[in-house]
Amino acid sequence: MAFDDVDFEGRTAFITGTSRGIGKAIALDLADRGANVVSTGKTVEGHEDLPGTIVETTEEIRERGGNSIWCQLDVRDDDSVQTAIDETVDAFGGIDFVVNNAGAIHIAGFEDTPPKRFDLLMDVNARGAYATTHAALPYLRESDHAHVVTFSPPMPARPAPGKVAYALSKYGMTFIAQSLAGELDADDIGVNALWPVAAIESEATRHFGMGAPEDWRTPQIMCDAVAELFSRDPTDCTGNAFYDEELLSEAGVDDLSSYAVVEGSEPGPMSAQLFDPEYER
Repeated sequence: MAFDDVDFEGRTAFITGTSRGIGKAIALDLADRGANVVSTGKTVEGHEDLPGTIVETTEEIRERGGNSIWCQLDVRDDDSVQTAIDETVDAFGGIDFVVNNAGAIHIAGFEDTPPKRFDLLMDVNARGAYATTHAALPYLRESDHAHVVTFSPPMPARPAPGKVAYALSKYGMTFIAQSLAGELDADDIGVNALWPVAAIESEATRHFGMGAPEDWRTPQIMCDAVAELFSRDPTDCTGNAFYDEELLSEAGVDDLSSYAVVEGSEPGPMSAQLFDPEYER
């Protein structure tokens, strides 16, 4: 595994959406690197169709020797967000990292996206990242190594027909991150966006039919990209919209074959091309 020497001992990471997928993988990875991890999300009790809960993520972290608490969280509910932040500070004394991972997905055209679905996408994605970061801000200011990351793509060069609502909600996350980077520069808080080039294996990629296993990478590539991002000086690394491959290349990792779900496959830039059809490596 890459970045074995990255250590976040004593840091506290507040991560939204840790029941499964990328969020869970990052929660486990940051805990393995010594961070106190707050596992949050709506899923406390398991479902037949969707494996995993925030409770199970915390239990797995503890079984591996890490420190974690879980907080049931609906990012659309400001009181729920504030309660989770308060519980985090009560347990660990502060917050150093905020990972805005929770997301709603609906890739469909305008006619098949009613206003209520639009509201859900905006509330969970753009507003959820805004509300979570807003509630955490007083404690991020107290940290001497504060980072916020939103999982969202670089800002668009063109419109997004066929997925306008989803694209707008994800671009909103990036716009928030890059705007906050300038506003919070004097507070020495690094605020960045991060997006995978290739599709990442998860319940979402399977459910929405985003390719086949040979088109996917494991969530570890995002774990390592986050580790690289959070290891940087927040005063020097802020206001960016990174692709995972870009961060890893800057860290000296050019062979990405170990991240392929299917050994020997070369996953294409499906995730990048979801928002930038002309994207090429």
